[in-house]
Amino acid sequence: MTAEEARTRIDHLSSELERHNRLYYVEATPVISDREYDALHRELADLEAKWPELASQNSPTKRVGGAPLDGFSQITHALRMMSLDNTYSEGEVAEFYQRMVKLTGSEKIDTRIEPKVDGVAVSICYENGALKYAATRGDGTVGDDITENVRTIRKLPLTLPTDAPRLLEVRGEIFMPNEAFRKMNDEREAAGEQRFANPRNATAGTLKQLDPKVTAKRPLDIIFHGLGQVEGEEVTSVDAFQALLGRLRLRKADRIWRADSLQGIVTAIRELDALRRSLPYETDGAVVKVNSVAVQQAVGATSKAPRWAMAYKYEPERAETLLKAITVQVGRTGVLTPVAELEPVFLSGSTVSRATLHNEEEIQRKDIRVGDTVMIEKAGEIIPAVIEVVLARRPADSQAFNFMEHIGHQCPSCRAPVTKEEGFVAWRCANFACPARAATQLRHFCARKMLDVEGVGDIVADKLGERGMVRTPLDLFDLTADDLAPLNLGTDEDPRVFGPKNAAKVVAACQRSRAMPLNRWLFAIGIPDVGESAARELSRLHRTFAEVADSPILSELAQLKKGKGKETSEVLAPYQIAQEVGQVAAQSVLDFFNGPGGQAMLEKLRSLSIDPQSDNYAPLPATAATGGGSSAPFSGTTWVITGTLSEPRPVFEELIRARGGKTSGSVSARTSYLLAGEEAGSKLDKATQFGVKVLSEVEFRAMLDAAPTVETPAAPPLSESKEQLNLF
Repeated sequence: MTAEEARTRIDHLSSELERHNRLYYVEATPVISDREYDALHRELADLEAKWPELASQNSPTKRVGGAPLDGFSQITHALRMMSLDNTYSEGEVAEFYQRMVKLTGSEKIDTRIEPKVDGVAVSICYENGALKYAATRGDGTVGDDITENVRTIRKLPLTLPTDAPRLLEVRGEIFMPNEAFRKMNDEREAAGEQRFANPRNATAGTLKQLDPKVTAKRPLDIIFHGLGQVEGEEVTSVDAFQALLGRLRLRKADRIWRADSLQGIVTAIRELDALRRSLPYETDGAVVKVNSVAVQQAVGATSKAPRWAMAYKYEPERAETLLKAITVQVGRTGVLTPVAELEPVFLSGSTVSRATLHNEEEIQRKDIRVGDTVMIEKAGEIIPAVIEVVLARRPADSQAFNFMEHIGHQCPSCRAPVTKEEGFVAWRCANFACPARAATQLRHFCARKMLDVEGVGDIVADKLGERGMVRTPLDLFDLTADDLAPLNLGTDEDPRVFGPKNAAKVVAACQRSRAMPLNRWLFAIGIPDVGESAARELSRLHRTFAEVADSPILSELAQLKKGKGKETSEVLAPYQIAQEVGQVAAQSVLDFFNGPGGQAMLEKLRSLSIDPQSDNYAPLPATAATGGGSSAPFSGTTWVITGTLSEPRPVFEELIRARGGKTSGSVSARTSYLLAGEEAGSKLDKATQFGVKVLSEVEFRAMLDAAPTVETPAAPPLSESKEQLNLF
């Protein structure tokens, strides 16, 4: 075969496969068998391997995903991607309509109303009929380049018909269809992986995958609703845009309402509310927009949103049902959480039989009793909550619920004593080795933000605890693939084996987690009052677990006299300890490591030869900032990040820490900089109040160009007489 013959055959196969993709995935009218399709696909892949210079970036073979990405680059939108103003009030819809009447001078405003898909906003650009790029909204000006992941969406055309505009930028929502989402969650559970909370979270996580092959396995879809830049065709209205989508075989809303009066808009919003439960995707509102592009341009926009459109958000769905019983769960930190056992009721697309009651104080405040008819509320796939009691239907013999009597004044799992700290509402089991804590601790320990142990989701964690294979998270490191493979994820009557492939994944993930930095380990082990930010601050102040366990810094902090701040302490002030690590957190850490559970954990780590090291050790930032051994440009600075930026917040936090700075969750007089994105909110107001310097993302990145990453100096011990532990 000559190069020209190969080109002709590749073009033909690509065209045929795209046609069959459309027939199968979009029109649901396949005309060839899976085997015939696979043969065409294999032939194309073979030709592209032999003639790589002839392979197109938009080849159907790219649907399965390419090589893993190093990271996401940024794309600047040709036209800004704006968000919509939201309302939950029909009164505000009326205000919107009257505003349009006033701005246009017309009594009748021609509008279109369509479902607001609860997905991830994206911009897709086609040039000369071929997919050029795909980008997230980001800050509205700059977004992440997610082209490789978007290519894997089989319902998205990679090429357009020959009559497409020369340049076409269309905006839409990527989502997971409800049925596909439920099926995927069931498959994840069967494989021992954690279920996703809701379709939108699953979609956002999928689009952030650096491995497009993972994205290709997820059931993503897309609906287009807006127009960006276009060249080669004049689009004069929403109707014309919808016609263009249809002509180019780009998916649009399943139904669009027309209205030229306020009553017509309200009627459409109500009709959509009744209809949206039957739609194959999650919707959280109705979008109302002016039809004429000329009117849109005349009306204009604010700095954040167009004036010619708005989103009416529906209230979360509620339902009445019977509260049959109250059970108490034991969480990973020993917190006892009451749960309402309900008469099953259909709500927001699924049957609900349980709802959280939060804590004893919440039960008392709402006077919730067994036998009550209660109102529950649910958003997405998240477990619902009891909103209120329907007092009119309370039984005459109803008795107030007594939490402590209900649990017999002891942990419902291990019968150990329960305690409640002064100023807190939660009761805790005092037994670190409580069996009920094992599964929840293990789930937390293995989660992505902690040690990222792939394969240990809810079901696997529960079964490992239930079958006594894991009593503390570190027991996982003693298990081999042979131990894990026969694990029964089902029941004795209906067994479901974990299998050697999944077992090998877990063992390999455990091996990788050994090298995780100290802050990830501190967060993973689940010390009360130590969240992600506090763990990061602790690892800035200490190099190893041994230093944290016998820390003079934390001892000094915990012993501060009431009313005296760490900023005014001569001993602690040089360390500039972030707000996330205060007296309560310091005491919790010391209590943990001085207790039997903490001591057992340290001994176990030593036996496993695991010694996590800090990757951000810089205890004396002021010394570095004044030339005491480092030129870290951000040393001595504390940053707060707020608003919507072009990348997830942890990316910016890491950039700051790598240059010697610290990050905090709240603004104070000691905050050095506030990095503010779109919709900064109350933190921006507080920064102005304290005179904190506010930076935009552009200004921040300019600072980065002059701020290399550096090593920061070690700190001397607080007390020479205090002997450090040497466990490793």
